Amino acid sequence: MSLTRTTEADAGAEAGHAPAEVELVIGGMTCASCAARVEKKLNRMAGVSATVNYATEKAKVSYGGGLSVDDLIATVEATGYTAREPEPPAPTAPVTGAGGAPALGGAPVEGVPAEDPEQRSLRQRLTTAVVLAVPVIAMAMIPPLQFDNWQWLSLALAAPVVVYAGWPFHRAAWTNLRHGAATMDTLISVGTLAAFLWSLWALFFGTAGMPGMRHPFELAITRSDGAGNIYLEAAAGVTAFILAGRWFEARSKRTAGAALRALLDLGAKQVTLLRDGRETTVPTAELRVGDRFLVRPGEKIATDGTVVEGSSAVDVSMLTGESAPVEVAAGDAVTGATLNAGGRLVVEATRIGADTQLARMARMVEDAQNGKAAAQRLADRVSAVFVPVVIALALGTLGVWLALGGGLTAAFTAAVAVLIIACPCALGLATPTALLVGTGRGAQLGILIKGPEVLESTRRVDTIVLDKTGTVTTGRMRLRDVHLAPGVTEEDVLRLAGAVEHASEHPVARAVAEGAAQRVGELPAPEDFAGVPGLGVQGVVEGRAVLAGRPALLDRWEIRLPEELELARQRAEAAGRTTVAVAWDGEARAVLDVADTVKDTSAEAVRRLRALGLRPVLLTGDNRALAESVAAEVGVDEVIAEVLPEDKLDVVKRLQAEGRSVAMVGDGVNDAAALAQADLGLAMGTGTDAAIEAGDLTLVRGDLRAAADAIRLARRTLGTIRGNLVWAFGYNVAALPLAAAGLLNPMIAGAAMAFSSVFVVGNSLRLRAFKGM
Repeated sequence: MSLTRTTEADAGAEAGHAPAEVELVIGGMTCASCAARVEKKLNRMAGVSATVNYATEKAKVSYGGGLSVDDLIATVEATGYTAREPEPPAPTAPVTGAGGAPALGGAPVEGVPAEDPEQRSLRQRLTTAVVLAVPVIAMAMIPPLQFDNWQWLSLALAAPVVVYAGWPFHRAAWTNLRHGAATMDTLISVGTLAAFLWSLWALFFGTAGMPGMRHPFELAITRSDGAGNIYLEAAAGVTAFILAGRWFEARSKRTAGAALRALLDLGAKQVTLLRDGRETTVPTAELRVGDRFLVRPGEKIATDGTVVEGSSAVDVSMLTGESAPVEVAAGDAVTGATLNAGGRLVVEATRIGADTQLARMARMVEDAQNGKAAAQRLADRVSAVFVPVVIALALGTLGVWLALGGGLTAAFTAAVAVLIIACPCALGLATPTALLVGTGRGAQLGILIKGPEVLESTRRVDTIVLDKTGTVTTGRMRLRDVHLAPGVTEEDVLRLAGAVEHASEHPVARAVAEGAAQRVGELPAPEDFAGVPGLGVQGVVEGRAVLAGRPALLDRWEIRLPEELELARQRAEAAGRTTVAVAWDGEARAVLDVADTVKDTSAEAVRRLRALGLRPVLLTGDNRALAESVAAEVGVDEVIAEVLPEDKLDVVKRLQAEGRSVAMVGDGVNDAAALAQADLGLAMGTGTDAAIEAGDLTLVRGDLRAAADAIRLARRTLGTIRGNLVWAFGYNVAALPLAAAGLLNPMIAGAAMAFSSVFVVGNSLRLRAFKGM
């Protein structure tokens, strides 16, 4: 965002005009509760409405009342985080739209680089932690490895793990403490520092540093001398485990802006301008309103415009999801990024840059992502209660021991033992192990789960919106039925019509030719072939003059469809199908139906979704007759048809406003914003990159049955995570009384921590047995 725009926005706000909007990049957030805290602080400011997205690390703020962007940034910084405006575009960049969306055909939208400095730092810390923590844990848990002075080697290895690798946790804990909050970072920091600092005291001032010190393998519950106990394996192991979970989470966050990049990459990069009768190829960003440009067959239309010369069929499925091509001629409007499937067109640009339909769709995706509430992590919710309780219990233990005359050493031993046993080793594994096993099993089944936040959504959804084209149907035009005049055979019709249609590039012609070839075999070559723009094709096949196309093509030759074929054509078109009239030697011979076909698995998929308690809704831009025909075939009762691409987002919002929790399944660019807005977005992996990146779950197989499997797997994974959390805290809570009583020796602490971790891992591995229905 430029300084000029900021100044003008501020001036407008100060003048009491309509609220200004700004997007801020928020730094320092480590969990969803951080985003909620920033959002809460901003919304407490007079005249401010803000949404903060943890996944994209951005805040979208509407403000007025004399406030400036600096005031907003100061509030965020006072909360303990950083804020800044996005970097301004490069001088050579094209005009950008709202929210920084670049113009069609311009540079990619601002996104996350291959590996940003923060992620690189996290990877380095994780590598350090794993390499150094493994020998520390091994020496502590396996007595034969405890050579003389092994404890000092453990200290040398554990210190960098706790101080350097664990620094993000300590920094976040300090930030939370300053603002009176407690999260999982607080629990990790307090537990690991308690274990590490007590180990230091025991090594330098106690007896743990004496040569020959051992951690004996005994599980007796006895009161021990805290001066001889070290807990370095707990400090190093917990840090390594939690960092591993954060690393996998960061990888999924990195792709947050990919939906916008995928959308904008659809646009044509070059355009052939017509100036002074000459053709000049220039970057699309140089287009201006009123420019005329050439679009050859097979090329993308560079920007929104009006056809001034030529006629063609335009494939709009990548943008609108509609399966049938659109016939255009002089005076018709065309949309940028759609594909010219037929003849040569000359188009006059009417909208460029941020005003194009593609750029507006990109902004809708961005707005939907920003407005989507980030799910609070389960561990943070539990930690918010657990951390203060544990700290209070540790302080209470210290006070009771001192009041009872137990001595300072015994009192501190018991208090620190409380903090150590509460340190979440298993908690660090609870979410990432279940997520890794669940996502790994999902990948084997063709289901990709983006992150832990997705899982909570699957539990709540009660309505599933199914995009028709490419999701319920194949998305490709195919020959469906052949209606014959008396005395004509299907083989003759398909052989002759297929031959002339085979020479055409029109999508309907290809469907007829492919269907004919499948039914009758090799097709003869036509002679004197000619395409009639907007009407069909004609040619000579096996000595017969063949016409195939719209009835208007037959009218040119004064050929009329007999009553039975006319009725068949009307019925087919009323059902939303495309028809092709076929004639030869001066007589109408047949009418062919061409339509998008329902996938063989769609009906079964709908039954499975209903079995999961979901209410299916069919959503499409096609006409209602066709939509209801498809819905009846697959068993869907609720149909929303004739919806414009930009209105799909509004449909999802309306269903949510009715109190429904909405899942959306789609595959087209036009579905991207709706997928981002839905409580759960499921993208077909056979669809566009924009849809895949905007979705929460990706169905690689392109089989709608995978949607039911994906929801079942996600729910099973969420249940496993919840079970892991219960057990992880359960072990700790059960051992807390022992620690408070001073009966917890290092071996029991280590065994309890190890066993809880083994249980969590084993429970997560059960997800490998998940099978699709």
